[in-house]
Amino acid sequence: MTTEPPASPGRPQRRLDARSLRGLAHPLRMQIFELLNLDGPATATRLAERLGENTGTVSWHLRHLAEHGFIEEETGRGTKRERWWRRVAVSNRLDTADFRHDPDARGAVSLYLHQLVQQYFNRVNDYIAEDWPDEWRNVGTISDWSRLRLTPAQLQALNDEIFAVVERHAPAPDAEQDPAALPIVVQLQSFPRRSRTAGPGSAE
Repeated sequence: MTTEPPASPGRPQRRLDARSLRGLAHPLRMQIFELLNLDGPATATRLAERLGENTGTVSWHLRHLAEHGFIEEETGRGTKRERWWRRVAVSNRLDTADFRHDPDARGAVSLYLHQLVQQYFNRVNDYIAEDWPDEWRNVGTISDWSRLRLTPAQLQALNDEIFAVVERHAPAPDAEQDPAALPIVVQLQSFPRRSRTAGPGSAE
C-alpha cells in the first residue's frame, strides 16, 4: 500500500524511510502538517489557536518536522519572534512493503496510517456538517464500488488511470485562478477485501 499519489511533473518526490516516518508519525505533528499542506504557511501562534494547543508545544513540533525535512521556514516573512512555516514542495511517498521486515518501524507505520485515515474521515465529516449552496452540494460525492474483482496488476492500473485523470484537472502553478473556484480535495481509497464467507482468492 502506498500513500500520496505519484508526484506531479517537475515536483520532486521522496520515499519515506524509518527515520523520516518516525519524524512525522505523531498525531499533533500530522495535524500541523495537514494544516500547512491544505491552508498554506502559518506561524506557531496561528496553528496553536486552530488546534487548541500551547504555542510552545506547537513550536517544538514544528522544529521537529523541519529537522526531518517536511517543512521549512518561509524566509523574508515574519520576525525573529514570529516565524512562518510552510510545507516543503516535495511529495512524500510511503510504501508499507518497505517496512514488512522491520518490526521496530511497525508501530510508526500503524500510527501514521490510522491517523491518516482519521484525517480523511474528518474532512468528509466536516463537508457533510457544513452548510454549502446547492451548486456545490450537488457536485460533491461520497461513493464506493464494491463489486470489482481485480488482480494486483489491474488494481495498480486502475489507480494509475485515476491519478492521471486528477492530474489533468490540476491547474498549472502559474495559471490564473478562476474567482469561482474553491480548493478541492480528492480522496481515494482502493484496497482488497477478504471475503467473509470464503478464503482469499476463493470464489463467492
